[in-house]
Amino acid sequence: MFDPLSFLLTSPVWLAVTVFQVWMLVHALRRREWLWAFFIFIGSGLAAFFYYMLVYRAVASTGFELPGAGSRARVRELQAKIHHLDNAYHHFQLGDVYFQKGKFADAEKSYRAALARDPADLDTRAHLGQCLVRLKRPAEARPLLEGVVKLKPDHDYGHTMMALAETLTALGEPENALLYWQHITENHSYPRAKVQLAELYAAQNQPDRARAELLVVLNDDPHAPAYQRKRDRVWVSRAKRQMAKLSE
Repeated sequence: MFDPLSFLLTSPVWLAVTVFQVWMLVHALRRREWLWAFFIFIGSGLAAFFYYMLVYRAVASTGFELPGAGSRARVRELQAKIHHLDNAYHHFQLGDVYFQKGKFADAEKSYRAALARDPADLDTRAHLGQCLVRLKRPAEARPLLEGVVKLKPDHDYGHTMMALAETLTALGEPENALLYWQHITENHSYPRAKVQLAELYAAQNQPDRARAELLVVLNDDPHAPAYQRKRDRVWVSRAKRQMAKLSE
């Protein structure tokens, strides 16, 4: 009688294939690549081989790299996944990579591809809206951002609402924007929100309220972690300029 276990243990080729398959399966599960994990689990080694070529090698190549090489590797990895799987999540992830690199036109294409596959996804709608704001198309961004904020006001820890407030300012609706900035600053201490709220207060001839917001930003900055100071330095510089104007 044929004994699969005995055959596996006595066949070095099949033993190697099985070990390799388990290795790739564990890697896929740790990265939450559920679809890949399913095909690796039910496959006979071929799916594990494709996973190794398309995903594992891109993830594992984290030795010495030139600046930007990591993001380029991530783009290639996601493009390969899209070619084989073409699901909304990978289009969304690719959009985020482009967004972080400042390639907003490419990000828009990826987000729209994600929405075509999953029109109801809040993250994609919010990130597309933020992308359109940066492309100076606030009228297109508004319904996307308003829809997400209506369903989930604190989406992305308030970043979606901040994008909506910026959109309303760009559309010439400072009063509506003010309400959102006030809501955000009541729940978060983002310099991005406090500085723009202060600018609206200054425009409404409320200098004391403007100074109060700016002082929080300027007093908090020296005590913030280095990564946060680097991220927020544009808003700290803007706060200093606005404070100087208020002192004239």
